[in-house]
Amino acid sequence: MSGRAQLMWDEAVTGYDFGPGHPMDPVRLALTMRLVEALGLDRALRVTAAPAAGESTLRLVHREDYITAVRAASADPASADGSYGIGTADVPAFPGMHDASALIAGQSVAAAEAVWRGEVQHAVNFAGGLHHAMPGAASGFCVYNDAALAVARLLELGAERVVYVDVDVHHGDGVQAAFWEDPRVLTISLHEHPSTLFPQTGWPEETGAPSAEGGAVNVALPAGTGDAGWLRAFHAVVPELVAAFRPQVLVTQHGADTHFEDPLAHLAVSLDAQRLIAGACHSLAHEHADGRWVALGGGGYAVVDVVPRSWAHLVAIAAGTPVAPETAVPEEWRADVYRRTRQSGPHRMTDGSRPEWKDFVDSGYDPADRLDQAILATRRAVFPAHGLLP
Repeated sequence: MSGRAQLMWDEAVTGYDFGPGHPMDPVRLALTMRLVEALGLDRALRVTAAPAAGESTLRLVHREDYITAVRAASADPASADGSYGIGTADVPAFPGMHDASALIAGQSVAAAEAVWRGEVQHAVNFAGGLHHAMPGAASGFCVYNDAALAVARLLELGAERVVYVDVDVHHGDGVQAAFWEDPRVLTISLHEHPSTLFPQTGWPEETGAPSAEGGAVNVALPAGTGDAGWLRAFHAVVPELVAAFRPQVLVTQHGADTHFEDPLAHLAVSLDAQRLIAGACHSLAHEHADGRWVALGGGGYAVVDVVPRSWAHLVAIAAGTPVAPETAVPEEWRADVYRRTRQSGPHRMTDGSRPEWKDFVDSGYDPADRLDQAILATRRAVFPAHGLLP
């Protein structure tokens, strides 16, 4: 092992830019990297960049005709008419779209390669996690599905068991679709209930194809779920399944849009709970995958107050130098925030929350509680396929 962790970063990923007014403002990526630097985290791990994913790599997940369509829209955005999901309000075409999307994918694929080959134990690409892109269509702000591509590359390199855990507020539908029939991959998604949020998928009954029964796991959380419920659901489902599946690598997606300030969803999770889940994923990698962990970003549209701090905590955990919640946010970073956005940045690396939760098995199931109903629905749907009691 030549190093503990690495962070994938190329300033050019900020070219993934759908234009003014679009929720996915690339300033969130730049501000995250500047906060990583201001906290000195870049000195605690190796910061490196990888080339854009090439055609053969993209085709591990995406159809050739779709890649051709992305290239065409990239060269002439005005020609995009909504075909293949490109040129819509969610995914407007922009010049250089293919290059920027392939660059982000390249970082996630390189992260997976480095972890699998033992060059590092942990690798982070917070610009990644674009989990909605389908093999033949863009969707939900996502052009190329770097998360699915990272998993597919691990399989190509010889991995026999990979667990993908997605804690974005939106269902990880594109990754689930990519491995729906593949028994080598277990996809687990915790997300707001599909009856109240895009993409309206991720019901507990979605459990994988007959060839991979139990390979898709979905926890549909009621709108309004906060720290205690979110943590209870995660710990009621994820650790037992990861232990049963015995992955060689853990790939996780850490969308920050579960936060109570996020403008596009309806959960009420704090930054402090997000930090705890990142830490839990880190622990699961060490307990069940020999420490092999690929961590990705994802959604998150409170681009000043939430995203940079959430992903800086993720980087810090991967680097083995966790940031104490009470740590003051460096003043030079807050000055940069104001210069870029004319907003005032947060003052501390915490929301001031002290999240606690009750263990689902130990504390008992409340049949009148909507959260417990959601947890039990998932456990009943998939646990027996893994030899576990619901």
